[in-house]
Amino acid sequence: MSAGQGVILPGATLGVLGGGQLGRMFVQEAQAMGYFTAVLDADATSPAGLVSHHHIRTGYEDAQGLAEMARLCAAVTTEFENVPAASLDLLAQTLRVSPAGSAVAIAQDRAAEKAHFVRCGVPVAPHAVIESPEQLAGVSADLLPGILKTARMGYDGKGQVRVATPAELATAWQDLGRVPCVLEKMLPLAHECSVIVARGQDGCIVHLPVQRNLHRGGILAVTEVYDENLPPAQASQALEAAKSVANGLRYVGVLCVEFFVLQDGSLVVNEIAPRPHNSGHYSQDACDVSQFELQLRCMTGLPLVQPRLHSPTIMLNLLGDLWFAHGEQPVVPDWAQVLQLPGCHLRLYGKAQPKRGRKMGHLNITGATPEAVRATALKAAAILGIAPF
Repeated sequence: MSAGQGVILPGATLGVLGGGQLGRMFVQEAQAMGYFTAVLDADATSPAGLVSHHHIRTGYEDAQGLAEMARLCAAVTTEFENVPAASLDLLAQTLRVSPAGSAVAIAQDRAAEKAHFVRCGVPVAPHAVIESPEQLAGVSADLLPGILKTARMGYDGKGQVRVATPAELATAWQDLGRVPCVLEKMLPLAHECSVIVARGQDGCIVHLPVQRNLHRGGILAVTEVYDENLPPAQASQALEAAKSVANGLRYVGVLCVEFFVLQDGSLVVNEIAPRPHNSGHYSQDACDVSQFELQLRCMTGLPLVQPRLHSPTIMLNLLGDLWFAHGEQPVVPDWAQVLQLPGCHLRLYGKAQPKRGRKMGHLNITGATPEAVRATALKAAAILGIAPF
């Protein structure tokens, strides 16, 4: 089958590499629209595998598993940026794969990612690539204090060390195993935001509203979306930068572009995620087209329509810490009390064991006004033991 043309209609089987919560929500969206689904993930209890028609229990590079995926599916996507790009390339020889392995490979490597941003003309933080002792010795003092990040396999704050002096930088690089890294200058941040775009095979781009984000401990905690949650000029700049990044990759699929907003109001691009994103979960309840439906439309060639935000919204990330609010034994949070509040939509991911720092679900709060949504969200946070914001 050509990797290009044609619409894949309901009744076909769609595949996803990765069995986490993003895969689960994609599978549920695909099934609601009449598709069959297949998940490739080695974990027998993976959230997506548990709800899919087919669960291929192999690693991402297993030849037999990939062959079975190719036999079952008309199109395949990914829910995890660290799926080997070579596996996506292999599948693309016989079926439609989006996003392409080449785009995922860039997202997997911070050095390549930064170079792509520069090529696209979007602003990035001052940085240096460190792959050798010579490059380490040549780092400009202007980049300190900074954050040293492993070039590969970092997410949710992992693989990152703050450094203030050349000595701390050298120690941090040693502690990270002398693997390729990127040193980014620390900038005076006001807040963070992200944009989710969906780009079709024909180059058509639609987008969700710009999302204002709060991170705690390197993990997204709160996303707020409503008219003018950011100054219009700032939101417009973020959107145009995200489109430029997607077009530069000739991307097909859903792409999240994360930004730092500096205290002077300017933006720098932080990183991309070649998949739906935690900061877009509100779209399930506050938009007429969710990020997961956009993912499905991109991979099947169905028309892309511009999503509409019909309600101001706040999303609260629900980490496993909430289960341990009263001691070392996990206790299920009082969902009934939360769901007494107006406009609260609970989404749990089907993970058997809560752990501190593990994403267990999210709570979308919608309402008539940003003020009403914020008041409800703060009440829900107080019930659950989430710090106010």
